[in-house]
Amino acid sequence: MPQGSSHSPHRVVVIVDENSNPFELGCATEVFGLRRPEVGRDLYTFRLCSPEPSTLMRDGFFTLTGVADLAAADEADTLIVPNRPDTAVPRRPAVLAAVRRAHARGARLVGFCSGAFTLAEAGVLDGRRATAHWQWADSFRARFQAVRLEEDVLFVDDGDILTAAGSAAALDLGLHIVRRDHGAEIANTVSRRLVFAAHRDGGQRQFIERPVPAVRDESLGPVLAWVQQRLEQPLTVADLAARAAVSPATLHRRFRAQLGTTPLAWLTRERVALACRLIERGEARLEVVARSSGLGTAAHLRSLMRRETGLAPSAYRRRFGPGR
Repeated sequence: MPQGSSHSPHRVVVIVDENSNPFELGCATEVFGLRRPEVGRDLYTFRLCSPEPSTLMRDGFFTLTGVADLAAADEADTLIVPNRPDTAVPRRPAVLAAVRRAHARGARLVGFCSGAFTLAEAGVLDGRRATAHWQWADSFRARFQAVRLEEDVLFVDDGDILTAAGSAAALDLGLHIVRRDHGAEIANTVSRRLVFAAHRDGGQRQFIERPVPAVRDESLGPVLAWVQQRLEQPLTVADLAARAAVSPATLHRRFRAQLGTTPLAWLTRERVALACRLIERGEARLEVVARSSGLGTAAHLRSLMRRETGLAPSAYRRRFGPGR
């Protein structure tokens, strides 16, 4: 569950430092800072803080004023650390000290893009898994050899420390956190508000061979939409290939090129996500959930839910089901 008391929303605080990237700040604001009338309650409280009264953002685009001072970081349940393109410039000692204090008291730490440099410089990533934008992978590895860098993934969830590769991956990680805190149904609702894909797996590659299909009819969009309406059916990769009018090998290549994953892995994640939504809506019979989501048996459902969410169906129901 989100940290924080049972009487108040989880507190998310973002540290904004000199030369911070506005885009990732906007991602954090969109995911954690907006009111959620579509959900019926606020999911988080949200604050920005900075070590200075006036903070010049990246490349002097604008100056940020009127936010809390750095003491606000000491009240965070989740602390999002600064991300800056000047990765070789040391972070302010006061910022690093705030990160260390948050880690010591058990707050969740999040780094978007070059935020991994802030976390590593604070010393909280030693021996831990993390990722950063691919263009900084070599310099990060050279400076922070004690960190287990996973350079070709969208984001890494290492429990109380989470890192994203940057830009759109910040939204992927933000929605992953919402899903982890509040379940798949609410995460999907937030993603619809953002008009963004509900959940890309963190293990997908940061960049793909052909982000925009060169030939229009090679897009996977139609077959993905077709499958999502039929998840309860016993679909196979061969069925998807037949629908797309290509061979299974060609479909596999297109999935790798356009989504950075395999057809089977995508289909399995979609079915598990549907099973999670059914449980959240109150379906208590595992056989029904398994059949309705295309996972077949209750035993298969249990195995895949543990693998994909880290929770057994019963634990998932207690955490995200009706009346939680």
